[in-house]
Amino acid sequence: MSGGDVAASYPTRFLRSYARSKLARDPMYEAVLAQVRDSEEPLLDVGCGVGVLELFLRARGARMPIAGLDSDAKKIAVARRIAPGGVTFDVGNALALPPFRGTIVILDLLHYLTSDEQQRLLSAAIERSSGLVILRDAVRDSTMRYRLTVAEETFARAIGWLRVPRLNFPSVEQVVAPFHAEGFEVSVAPMWGRTPLNNYLFVFRR
Repeated sequence: MSGGDVAASYPTRFLRSYARSKLARDPMYEAVLAQVRDSEEPLLDVGCGVGVLELFLRARGARMPIAGLDSDAKKIAVARRIAPGGVTFDVGNALALPPFRGTIVILDLLHYLTSDEQQRLLSAAIERSSGLVILRDAVRDSTMRYRLTVAEETFARAIGWLRVPRLNFPSVEQVVAPFHAEGFEVSVAPMWGRTPLNNYLFVFRR
């Protein structure tokens, strides 16, 4: 599968447009690839949605086993229909991760959880990581980007694309604290791309 085939793999015009837009505007996919390109460690994508990351990684030559997990059964059904070789998708709860050892990826998920749930998920990622955790999320601060992020996510909930009970954006300090406590090396960088969103990329290495 070539990079251009990722969006074309989806069965509806809306999903093809969604995947094409995400891949064109969001640097997250290239950022994850840069971290795992040569890795053979299994990768668990928590909150995988319709599997855009999984298809992108395969299209760009990443060969590790990949498992995608999401609570939205309809999105998982779509992802399973187009799953490339060595990629599996399952319906599951981010707060009850399956047994796993490898690279953990958590993209744009933390802000749907309560503060206690966020810390539980980060602790579970630390426990299952073989040395690398990659996380991208919007963070809470005083910027216009943060306010625009809240507005966009609120709209996505209103139209039913996001079936989540809340928005609860963490601060940078809340995300990095459990990894500092476990001795991980921490890298934090803006990850906005061609969006107005207040996204940051966190890379944690043992």
